[in-house]
Amino acid sequence: MFGLIGNFGPWELLLILVIVLIIVGPGKLPQVGQSMGKALQNFRKAKEEDIDELEEKKDE
Repeated sequence: MFGLIGNFGPWELLLILVIVLIIVGPGKLPQVGQSMGKALQNFRKAKEEDIDELEEKKDE
């Protein structure tokens, strides 16, 4: 699955940034970044909770 994505170079990242900037607009870009940051934080927190829960079950 990930073999189809390939490696991202600086030009690909720049192209993605330009497309996002066109779609979202420069005014809303900070809000989008903040939302993505919160989503990543929630994902990491949920992952850690699941790992802790699995370790507790393993110790029983």
